[in-house]
Amino acid sequence: MHSTTRSNSVIERTFQSINTLFCQYICGYVGRDVTRRGATVESEAVWSLAQLQELFDEWVIHWQRRPHEGLPSPDSGRAVSPNEMYSLLVSAAGYLPLMLTGEDYLELLPCQWRTINDYGIRLDRRTYDDRALNPYRRLHSGVNTRNGAWEIRYDPYDLTQVFVRNHHHGGWIRAAWTHLPMVTAPFADFTWRHARRLAAASPSTEPAETATARALADLLDRAGTGPVAATPNAIDGKVAARTRAAIAHPPVDTAAVTEPDTDDDFDDGSDDSGDLATVIPFGVFDAAAEAERWP
Repeated sequence: MHSTTRSNSVIERTFQSINTLFCQYICGYVGRDVTRRGATVESEAVWSLAQLQELFDEWVIHWQRRPHEGLPSPDSGRAVSPNEMYSLLVSAAGYLPLMLTGEDYLELLPCQWRTINDYGIRLDRRTYDDRALNPYRRLHSGVNTRNGAWEIRYDPYDLTQVFVRNHHHGGWIRAAWTHLPMVTAPFADFTWRHARRLAAASPSTEPAETATARALADLLDRAGTGPVAATPNAIDGKVAARTRAAIAHPPVDTAAVTEPDTDDDFDDGSDDSGDLATVIPFGVFDAAAEAERWP
């Protein structure tokens, strides 16, 4: 009981530190309750979730080097940083290096809960589908706490596919974006959001997802031509540059962690004609395979 109480106290103290040392200095911070809310907070909310994640990641680096009173050194009793405490514990007890498997990688990806419908799965106005989902369409997942929804894992830097946890038989089902043949490379969430804004600015008779896919394809084409590509405006240029950096990583095989599916055909829900580009989506990092390539 004492150990549990101490752990809860440490967690609460950590969240308090995040609020007081990080959150309150971010534009758009609304305070811990309505009495501490600013008068024009909405006009200051200029950060996207991806940008906030980058800011927080940088803050954590400094936090890890900051001495904490809750971390007394075992030998001197002085306050040490999390990094110092880790070094002390490793020097005293050693460590066991364990490489992440593909399954571990999926478990660390962001998660959403969705229903598997007749048309597939909807996530952030994108539709994902695969023949392997056929036995589970409109079926209860068995997770009552989620009202029968299914666990969906996705990579924010490769939205060409999602991974559906098979709550009935175990393992994962990989489902591809139904408009994937229209694009030339994997894309990140910030690229998708920008493509949505471009599509909304140019009204079309096409379905919204198809129009967004066309805008996305154009953006990816420009990103793939390099820094000299002509861009309509500075924002397009920045998004293209970020996209070019995001798609620079080589694909990794995912066969070890997904259910076998030899039929790669799927209905993209559109009547687009012409040659379709070959897209190799990013895969799941296989630590064991990577280690074999080390010198």
